Amino acid sequence: MAEILGAFEQAVLLAIVSLGENAYGRAILHQVQEPLGREVSAGSVYTTLDRLASRGLLRSWLAEGTPVRGGRARRYYAVTPAGLRALNQAHKIITAMWRRMEWPLKTAR
Repeated sequence: MAEILGAFEQAVLLAIVSLGENAYGRAILHQVQEPLGREVSAGSVYTTLDRLASRGLLRSWLAEGTPVRGGRARRYYAVTPAGLRALNQAHKIITAMWRRMEWPLKTAR
């Protein structure tokens, strides 16, 4: 069975794909906030990153610390093949559902 992704999980995975090799926590946070046009808590992003990693949809690793960061390491993220499949499946499902709708949506009867 394919992974079922929530909207926020999709946003986080898409941010990682978009950022490529520059996908680390704060960059992902900013990439998610921008299209939503609202503040998103760092905690919600990090919780989602942990959950997606535990489901095998992304992987992470620590890079060496840099002088700019006071020697602290930075954690980077990448979407796994399973994560890409889940994103593609989510897109396929939502696109099929939108195709059945008349746009713009009218008030329900």
